[in-house]
Amino acid sequence: MERASLSSKIRDFRIDVRSALILAGVSLLAVGGYVMASRFLFRIGFPLDDAWIHQTYARNLALGGEWAFQPGQISGGSTAPLWSALLAVGYWLRMSPYVWAYAMGALLLWGLSLLGETTVRRAVPSYRSRFPWVGVFLAGEWHLVWAAASGMETLLYTLLVTGVLALLAFGKRNYLGLGALIGLSVWVRPGGVTLLGPVVVAALLSEGNWPRRLRYLFNVTLGFGIFFALYLLFNLTLTGTPWPNTFYAKQAEYAIVRQMPIWVRFLAEIKLPLIGAGALLLPGALLHWSKALRQRDVGTLVGVAWFLGFVMLYAWRLPVTYQHGRYMMPAMPIFFIWGLSGVIAFLGRASANRWRRMSGLAWASSLLLVWLAFWVIGAKAYAEDVAFIESEMVTTARWVADNVPDDALIAAHDIGALGYFGEHDLVDLAGLVSPEVIPFVRDEVQLAAYLDQRGVDYLITFPMWYPDLTHGLSVVYNTEGRFAPSMGGENMVVYRWAGY
Repeated sequence: MERASLSSKIRDFRIDVRSALILAGVSLLAVGGYVMASRFLFRIGFPLDDAWIHQTYARNLALGGEWAFQPGQISGGSTAPLWSALLAVGYWLRMSPYVWAYAMGALLLWGLSLLGETTVRRAVPSYRSRFPWVGVFLAGEWHLVWAAASGMETLLYTLLVTGVLALLAFGKRNYLGLGALIGLSVWVRPGGVTLLGPVVVAALLSEGNWPRRLRYLFNVTLGFGIFFALYLLFNLTLTGTPWPNTFYAKQAEYAIVRQMPIWVRFLAEIKLPLIGAGALLLPGALLHWSKALRQRDVGTLVGVAWFLGFVMLYAWRLPVTYQHGRYMMPAMPIFFIWGLSGVIAFLGRASANRWRRMSGLAWASSLLLVWLAFWVIGAKAYAEDVAFIESEMVTTARWVADNVPDDALIAAHDIGALGYFGEHDLVDLAGLVSPEVIPFVRDEVQLAAYLDQRGVDYLITFPMWYPDLTHGLSVVYNTEGRFAPSMGGENMVVYRWAGY
């Protein structure tokens, strides 16, 4: 029994075909609704310029057989090599990059809803509804739908994180398989390494003698080590560093934000899952946690510790909350699962008491209404995000491709669309594919000297992002898009670099 394979453990997470089809339909409708919202507001696209970075790596891998953002220049600018490789399959199949990315997002959302549904059914014996309420909640939760339609790796990482924490919470564990899942997650985001913490603690606190615990630790190390060693070798071969360029660039770019008190940063991060129906799940999560504490449920408690540690890690090193908290999104589903488990368990106990039953039904009704309202709010936010990227970054990239000489050297902060729609040589001011700028990524004086040294011809940016760099430069092109100013921003501008 203790040597049960990971596949036998996964078979314990059973769900009937009818519920699986319902969740598949809801996932498709949820993602399709967001895509159509963007189409009606402006046009179909992605809500992040970074999505085009993944698309560019994927296309170059599929068509040229090289790991490069710019053809012929091997680089480590993709934080999620596994995601970029999966996107490359779409190019091999000759599918639209939009269709393939949305399809994978919907598939991952479906997988996450199935995982959540079966996890709560195991955690709460009283949950016997024929309708998969938990899975539907996850399939329509606005943060997760936004991630599914973003063209980014977020939901793939989220599914792996949730899978590890869910498997930890139930009975005997296959530590070799858990280690392998963690190693695989690092190929999607480096932060996956943090999952070693709860798994190792669970192994040490497991019942049994020390030889058995040491065997568990060996299995975790072996499963994790195989994938992690390959990941380190991959990065060292590309860049000479163990982590991708983005790991260093993001921390350098947002170092100024770390000047705020740590408690302010922590609160800003931990409130992100509560924006929407998650706020109504907080009491349920607290009930579930208190039950786990009373029952000394190690699997759940180490998951809670990971959740709080994950929040603290981002508050400490990368305390940003933009783009609807996309860096915190991987930690949201497990919180929702805990919250829904607590709510359902409470409703099951409340059925014998009239007033508790009425309060429970009011709670559930409010949860449903808020969930639906935020799906609509999220659709609007997604459509606006896509409109912003399409009217600024993509429009600029297409103009540059048609109007800037092929031999021109361009410096830009947002390189995703520029790299995908054009073939110009680029200097990346964010350091993703130009790691040499990371040490002075926010120092405009050194950046100016570097641009002069490189012989840059054009600078493309939003003016207020680099006020000193752009001051006095000749404007070559302005998008004059209507969405950025209406959102309180400004239009992207192409400047002639005066230092050349």
